[in-house]
Amino acid sequence: MKPFPVLVRRRSVPHLLCLLVLGLTLPLAGENPTSSAQKTERVNARKVLTQVAPEYPPDLKRAAIGGVVRLDIIVNPRGAVDFVQVAGGNPILAEAATRAVKQWKYVPASSTTNIRVILRFDPSH
Repeated sequence: MKPFPVLVRRRSVPHLLCLLVLGLTLPLAGENPTSSAQKTERVNARKVLTQVAPEYPPDLKRAAIGGVVRLDIIVNPRGAVDFVQVAGGNPILAEAATRAVKQWKYVPASSTTNIRVILRFDPSH
């Protein structure tokens, strides 16, 4: 008798952990339009009170250059964004996204919160 099913071999455990993590985080993702040019996705349980939309860099919009910017932010208990780090995306779009997200205000909470914010820049809108 085998102690574990065939799927739980040592080499497949990381794959199972990835599936478990994805399964726990995907249902939490929400999409929230910020303007006709951008959309925001947040993976968190903390509500945004004030959300400033990033300004689409005119040169990139004219050139039809869009993309996704991922930001990791830290929100303090008062609801202010204390720290923003670019996790990926076009550097010029990331700069615009960072400027906007630094102005966001969240609902106060009892502790600091780490949040992943995903901003989508679509030049066709």
